[in-house]
Amino acid sequence: MRILFLGDVVGRSGRDALTARLPGLRAQLAADLVVVNGENASHGFGLAPDMARAMLAAGADAITLGNHAWDRKEIIPYLSQEGRVIRPINYPPGTPGQGATVVDVPGGRRALVINVMGRLFMDPLDDPFRAVQAEVQKHRMGQHGTVQAVVLDVHAEASSEKAAFGHSFDGLVSLVVGTHTHTPTADHQILPGGTAYQTDAGMCGDYDSVIGMQKAGAALRFWRKLPGEKLAPAEGEATLCGLFVETDDATGLAHNIAPIRLGGRLSQALPG
Repeated sequence: MRILFLGDVVGRSGRDALTARLPGLRAQLAADLVVVNGENASHGFGLAPDMARAMLAAGADAITLGNHAWDRKEIIPYLSQEGRVIRPINYPPGTPGQGATVVDVPGGRRALVINVMGRLFMDPLDDPFRAVQAEVQKHRMGQHGTVQAVVLDVHAEASSEKAAFGHSFDGLVSLVVGTHTHTPTADHQILPGGTAYQTDAGMCGDYDSVIGMQKAGAALRFWRKLPGEKLAPAEGEATLCGLFVETDDATGLAHNIAPIRLGGRLSQALPG
């Protein structure tokens, strides 16, 4: 299976770049599955239903969220209607929406997409490791399994927690990829058990910024330590950041991983 994962979409710049470039990028890579993290799409905070619909129309098969899942209140009923948009699985029982979804992909195959949120320097949610373990155990991965690939988006602050996820689920899922810190890491690799891993996919946003937000207001928060400095998304040309993974349908495990950086200020990277 050919899997395209794109990191946090930030503001209008990120949304416009995604909807403009994703159809062509999906065709160029012949991607079977596209997963996008959309939790910062609405002015940097949350996701509105119309924005989710635009991402899905542009070619996303599933949209993951994170700590800003509830910033746009109108997303709450939408999550009950649209199963392709998921929030972290380790929110307490009774929270609206779902933390995993199974996507049909070409060739009669299926892929499981899971979204989870870390606890280090984040909201103290339910145990993320046990929540993912319980979901993974519901499925069998591979040619004769219930799904042919499993993608895990770990929305977390600490690189150590993301790495722990990678090694904990190595050999059990196809891809463990981190989101939230908006900076693409250079550690894309296939772990010993066959799981593709990258600590953070980066963002789809303007990198002439402080992690996607306009520089002046964001910097003043560090200088002054006063509340009230308004944050707004940077509006320059966005870089689409993410990764491309190829897996073996027989096992669900990865045999290729490559970074993606397209447009904007960062050095460009596309699979050969």
